[in-house]
Amino acid sequence: MRDANRTLAELFRTMADLLALRRANPHRIRAYRRAAESLAGLQEDVAAVAARGELQRIPGIGRDLSSKIQEFLKTGTIQSYEELKVSLPPEVVSWTALPGLSDTVVQHLYFRLGIRTLNDLEILVRSRLLRTLPGVTASDEDLLAAIQARQRSGPPP
Repeated sequence: MRDANRTLAELFRTMADLLALRRANPHRIRAYRRAAESLAGLQEDVAAVAARGELQRIPGIGRDLSSKIQEFLKTGTIQSYEELKVSLPPEVVSWTALPGLSDTVVQHLYFRLGIRTLNDLEILVRSRLLRTLPGVTASDEDLLAAIQARQRSGPPP
């Protein structure tokens, strides 16, 4: 019943993380985080709240975030989220298919650490520093094996 609540909460958390990586307005980042918390704790399906026109009664949901929720309920995605993800080169976006690397981790690697190539990523993993980043879930060995396989075969289409 509340799958949309969980999905939207996760989308808003990820958007906050991506905005933080770009050093966006801290108030905007906090707004996404607060909205994510409210949606995660919402006892009622957000679609039912939207159908009544009461999204802005949810704590942390104003006009802008209300429109993003409406967009998600209609289309299954939020365009501004897709745009945040797409600002990476396609080869770097494909790193999310590597074990243990989420969108947020890949964004951090690219924007904050300046990791631009698979060779850069391999060097980082070999240095054992990647494991210090929050959100990395794979072992260094699994990630190195996947990087090496990707280097041999080339990036996915």
